[in-house]
Amino acid sequence: MLLALLLAAPLAALPGQALAQQQPGIAPPPSPMPVPNELELAKLIWSTMAAVDHANISGNYSVLRDLSAPAFQINNDAARLAKIFESLRAANVDLSNTMLLAPTYRTAPVILSPDVLHVQGYFGLRPTAIGFDLYYQWLQGRWRLYGVQIVPATMANIQPGAAPEPVPAPPPGRDNRRDSSRRDQDGR
Repeated sequence: MLLALLLAAPLAALPGQALAQQQPGIAPPPSPMPVPNELELAKLIWSTMAAVDHANISGNYSVLRDLSAPAFQINNDAARLAKIFESLRAANVDLSNTMLLAPTYRTAPVILSPDVLHVQGYFGLRPTAIGFDLYYQWLQGRWRLYGVQIVPATMANIQPGAAPEPVPAPPPGRDNRRDSSRRDQDGR
């Protein structure tokens, strides 16, 4: 019986320790800023492309805005974001295809300040590549979108290591918006 009590005593202490770790009002300290490895960086970029693509399809930029850093939110309301991405919508650019490829970087990702990461590159899609210039800010234990530029580009005549040339904007007054009920052979 003494052996049974000795074995039960350590087990009885475990729930009390677990409860002490989960006391309300005690938050863990924010984690230090990690420099993303290649996979984590690609996931950040793919996530941004998916968020912008969904916003372009739905016309609702509030989720993209809400996932971003506070400074981005302050400077960009949903209407301003719709205006910023108007040319992508007009060109009928399907950003979901970017999730099929690894990004190609123009330069190595750079930490610009203690909490801001800058990434430039493109997705070598054909016939229209997608160029990006992205900034992320480290806040509350994760990287959040801080600045974004996404442009369609052409891969024709591209030299190894060079960035694709921007695609000219469609003529004004032409409605090239995506019809979500129908997709062409390219998946757009």
